Amino acid sequence: MRKAAMLVAALVALGGCGGHGQLDPGAGGNGDAGDPDGGSGDAGQDAGADAGADGGIDAGADAGTDPDAGQPDPDGGTPDAGTNPLITARPYHFHVPPGYSPGTPAPLLLMFHGYGSTGAGHESYLHLTDLADEKTFLYAYADGTVDVTFQRFWNATDACCDIYNKPVDDVAYASAIIDDVESKYSVDRKRIYLFGHSNGGFMVHRLACDLSSRVAAVVSLAGMTWNDAGKCAPTDRVAVLQIHGNADQTIHYDGGRVAAPWMAPYPSAHQTVAVWAGIDGCGALQPTGETLDLVSDLPGAETVVERYQGCQAGGVELWTVQNGPHQPNLNAGWYEPVWDFLAAHPKP
Repeated sequence: MRKAAMLVAALVALGGCGGHGQLDPGAGGNGDAGDPDGGSGDAGQDAGADAGADGGIDAGADAGTDPDAGQPDPDGGTPDAGTNPLITARPYHFHVPPGYSPGTPAPLLLMFHGYGSTGAGHESYLHLTDLADEKTFLYAYADGTVDVTFQRFWNATDACCDIYNKPVDDVAYASAIIDDVESKYSVDRKRIYLFGHSNGGFMVHRLACDLSSRVAAVVSLAGMTWNDAGKCAPTDRVAVLQIHGNADQTIHYDGGRVAAPWMAPYPSAHQTVAVWAGIDGCGALQPTGETLDLVSDLPGAETVVERYQGCQAGGVELWTVQNGPHQPNLNAGWYEPVWDFLAAHPKP
């Protein structure tokens, strides 16, 4: 009984249920269930719903139920032939930009939502479909597994967020998504990128560790790497951009634990980038003097850019959102410098 009470208390703390109503994804503020600044997540949203009316598709569906099954794909193949069971069980949303040309390799971006949210819900917050159309990259986003409290999560690190010990292999699932896209579209394998927020940010750090041979660069918004750096053993160097508000009360800028006390601690933002600087063979972290305006309700150019110098490969940066919360109100152009970072760091 006491353990059950602890589970409920942890959910309330992490899920931000203290008086916040569920946000409408179309209202420009859906987010992570652990966010006290932006209300509860969209865990009640239909995870199978269309991806925010952006023209995307639910990719990887079983060929027996896919209305396009057996039809040639844009690269001349047959969709869903030999689909990985992981994809059949958990299809993902997929967006093809209008400028995509079959046979011409295009970058691929995978996005990972926060705890308690969904792929479609976070797409309505991030608007990365617009960026995909502008920059002509393939774009995939999926849903985490539902835990015992009906919140979707990614099994990223021991700090976040398999709170109820449901050991899903999300590394294998992410790899299967990449395989599935590569089987149907022309993907530039030197430009496979990841973006994640909160629990999704932890997940992209995990994937940079475990899928380093496939991933060129990752961006984490308010999510950390392993506290035990020895658990991250990439075979290749990966470029890493950490974006974090120093007023984040959910995933603390200076490190801490999620609300569930039995979860492992997570490192600070500076410790996180230091791990990757060591992996990428970088020199010192230095302020660049550059500031960025990413957040609509904070004055001026609120984000301070620090960059590690002399990296042997990859690249590592920390963008600190001064007085930024866990889920900042991102402005219309926030993703332009983020894409600039990704595009500047293909695999060699």
